[in-house]
Amino acid sequence: MATATFGAGCFWCVEAVFQKLAGVATIEPGYSNGETADPTYQQVCTGMTGHAEVIQIEFQPDIISYEVLLEVLFHVHDPTTLNRQGADTGTQYRSGIYFHNEKQQQLAEVVKARLDESDLWPNPIVTEIVPAEHFYSAETYHHDYFNKNPGNPYCNAVIGPKLTKLQAKFPHLLRD
Repeated sequence: MATATFGAGCFWCVEAVFQKLAGVATIEPGYSNGETADPTYQQVCTGMTGHAEVIQIEFQPDIISYEVLLEVLFHVHDPTTLNRQGADTGTQYRSGIYFHNEKQQQLAEVVKARLDESDLWPNPIVTEIVPAEHFYSAETYHHDYFNKNPGNPYCNAVIGPKLTKLQAKFPHLLRD
């Protein structure tokens, strides 16, 4: 198993996307790369703790590579908006790749540069690539949020299109 940590706006959204991928064993929403020890959701939402909402993924690299996870990440959220994903604004919603080793850092930089030079996004990619620091698990009610709250209007409006994009672009990566 290997670990990947990504920030891409609201953790409910990216958790729902990465749950669909073969080779992803577990996903834990949480908070990373901030100054406050063991922050609460309410504290993180103020933007004063410095944390990003993230997902920490345990995956099987023999089934899905870190590079492929990066490709999915860059396709299913807008990595060109600083501290914003749609209506969600604040530093806690920043786009980030929080690497766990030098190889992850190098791959993240290569994939970011390649996609930044492509026509995938009309604006420059602003995703930060920094070491993973102090991951704190989110409160239990945030775990598996989309699946537990299928009627939530936010989920339907924001997560639904991300899942459609995933299914259209990466059908070969989906679980059976």
